[in-house]
Amino acid sequence: MLRPLLALAVVATLGVASPAHAAVTETGTVGWVADGDTPRVDVHGDGTSELKSIRIIGIQAMEQSKYSPTPSKRRGECHALAATARAEQLVKAGGAKVRLTALNASSKSGDRALRSVAVKIDGKWQDIGLDLVSRGLALWLPFSGEWTWDQRYLAAAKAAAAAHRGLYDTDSCGSGPAQNAGLTLSVSYDPPGSDAGNLNGEWIRVHNPSSSAVSLAGWWVRDSAYRRYVVPKGAVVAAGGSLTVHVGSGRNTATDYYWGLTQPIFTNVDPANHGYGDGGYLFDPQGDLRAWQIYP
Repeated sequence: MLRPLLALAVVATLGVASPAHAAVTETGTVGWVADGDTPRVDVHGDGTSELKSIRIIGIQAMEQSKYSPTPSKRRGECHALAATARAEQLVKAGGAKVRLTALNASSKSGDRALRSVAVKIDGKWQDIGLDLVSRGLALWLPFSGEWTWDQRYLAAAKAAAAAHRGLYDTDSCGSGPAQNAGLTLSVSYDPPGSDAGNLNGEWIRVHNPSSSAVSLAGWWVRDSAYRRYVVPKGAVVAAGGSLTVHVGSGRNTATDYYWGLTQPIFTNVDPANHGYGDGGYLFDPQGDLRAWQIYP
C-alpha cells in the first residue's frame, strides 16, 4: 500500500534545485507513467506533441510485463507496480509537469533519453528517482556519464536497506523458502589486474550461516542493471558454507557457478573518475530480495 505523499520523514528533504552540473534542463508534461523508472513525456520545445519514453537516471525499478495507463491492467514482478503507482502519485501531485535534467544531452538508455525527473509540489522540486530509492521501491543504478546524482542515491539506498523498506523487506512478497536462514551476500567488484582480463574475479557470493543446507535452485542473483543469473537445479549452499557465482565462464561445481558473461558488470569505486559504487542482489523464486550488498 502506498503511504501518504509526504508521510515518510526520509523524503521530507528530497526537494532539489537543478543540479549545478546539469548541461541540459528541459520541461515537459507527463501523459502517463509506463513503469517506475519510465514516464511518457511530451517534452516542451521539441516541435512535437508526441509522448517520449524518458528513462529516469539513477534508479532501477522491478520489471513490468504489461504496461497501461489503467492501473488495473498492469502486471509485473513483485514491487514493480508499487513503484509505478508511487511515481504516478508524484506526477499527479505536481500537475503532470516535470523538469528533466542531465549532464549530457545525448545520454540514452537504448532509445530512451536519460534524465533526472523532478516535479514541483507545494513550491518545491521533488526528485522522483530519489523518492523511489529512499522508499525502497527502486534500486540505485549508477549510469556512466550521469554521476552527479550517485552519492545522494547511494546514501538513500543504504538507508532504505538498513530500515528494510520496500524491496529490502525480505518477506514482503510472502514468506519464502528458508526464510529464517539469515543468508548474506558479498560482491567482489574490483579483482586484481584488469577487470576484463579477470572476469571470474568478479563474483557474487552467498553465505549460509544457519545449521541447515539451503537449496538455491530457481533463486537468482543480479546486478543493479538487471543482468540476472538464475541458479540451476541442484544448487545447494551448505550449512555454514558459501556458494559463489562468477561473472565469467567455467564448469559449475558444488560451490562455484559461472554466469558466462563476456564483460565485467560491477562498477568500481573510483570517485576521481565518478565511480561511486554499485550493488549485488539475491532474490528468491517468488521475488523477495533476500540478501544484498550495496557498496562501498
